[in-house]
Amino acid sequence: MDAVYLDHNATTPLDPRARDAMLPWLGERHGNPSSIHRFGQAARNAVEEAREKVAALLGARAPEVVFTASGTEANNAVIFDVSDVFRIARRARAAGERKDHLVISALEHPSVREAAARLEREMGFEVTRVSPGADGVVPAAAVAAALRPDTRLVSLMLANNELGTLQPVAAVAALCRERGVPVLCDAVQAAGKIPLDARGLGVDYLTIGAHKFHGPLGAAALWVRPGVEVMGLLVGGSQERRRRASTENVPALAGFGAAAAAAAAELPRRTAHLAGLRDRFEAELPRRVPGAILHCTGAPRLPNTSHVAFPGVEGESLLIRLDLAGFAVSTGSACSSGTVEPSRTLLAIGLPPEEALASLRVSFGMTNRAEDVDAFLAALAHEVAELRRLSPLAAADGSARSLRARSFGPEAASRGSSGTRRSHHPAESA
Repeated sequence: MDAVYLDHNATTPLDPRARDAMLPWLGERHGNPSSIHRFGQAARNAVEEAREKVAALLGARAPEVVFTASGTEANNAVIFDVSDVFRIARRARAAGERKDHLVISALEHPSVREAAARLEREMGFEVTRVSPGADGVVPAAAVAAALRPDTRLVSLMLANNELGTLQPVAAVAALCRERGVPVLCDAVQAAGKIPLDARGLGVDYLTIGAHKFHGPLGAAALWVRPGVEVMGLLVGGSQERRRRASTENVPALAGFGAAAAAAAAELPRRTAHLAGLRDRFEAELPRRVPGAILHCTGAPRLPNTSHVAFPGVEGESLLIRLDLAGFAVSTGSACSSGTVEPSRTLLAIGLPPEEALASLRVSFGMTNRAEDVDAFLAALAHEVAELRRLSPLAAADGSARSLRARSFGPEAASRGSSGTRRSHHPAESA
């Protein structure tokens, strides 16, 4: 059989409509959007048409959209702009000055986590990292409790890229607005899968990336609330209303706009299709793979994402065997691949390291069909059984109950042969 791609949270195949919009700008059409002549103005029109389409997907106005090369760049631009690192560096030379403060969730993408850590390490910022509950959701009250008079920014993603859990962004933004604290929302994983209303969320900044909803790599956007200024991470030109210097990538932006228009027009159908695939998978999984543990199923989630652990099985080994069998899945975020450490997100919701390392993320897409789900379940059952047979963690009788007891102790075994993840610990800030 042809390979089946089930890793759509990492990236998605390019929509033919996006490709068609890009092709002229990769061939006979050309021009710098900043040039005055007809070639430049044609390119400028293509960029602005794309901006209108992206704004429509966000429920926003075109002038509020700043094009970037990636969601990572957009998130970095906000964090380093709001932190005003140059002013902080000058202040740091004055003894006795208070430190400035950021609040982020422990679920954030590395582009937020590592930017905050850099400010903490190099600029003397204090960073509060608010943990989610065992359901993969960060309580709004916990974020509000972390706010201080010197808090300069709160960052809370809309949908977690590993678990698929949706976060209470609107509630957090309302609480922060009462305190005058700006909010950054990383909506990269949510765009094109659930409705987005940037203004309605009440945030000050929102980021999306085209390649998560069948647009091209190398195109993303930062939405900025009217009245909020962004100095720009990149300087050296007047592009993007001086908010992001760099010649615009016309082919990629043309594809971005086409993908955004398609996502906006087809969103209800896409959501229903994705949810149908995920629900089919999760309904059948316990029968096919005894002992499998579905995570965070009681929380609001993206319609396409399942996260599941297979006790007694090493996740990387299972991923490789599935790949050889023709199925592409993930052990977590694509941005953290190549490491054998447990995912920080999974540890943050209270999973033991053994269970985190035994987990896979399955993320369905519009190119998948019901028969893909059924074929994947058959392959998954076979490969898990084989790895358990070979695993030194497996009990002599091969039973799922004994396997769970040896892997995670009697408390884990008491959950039975399959089930969803229990509550593990209350939310906390660190």
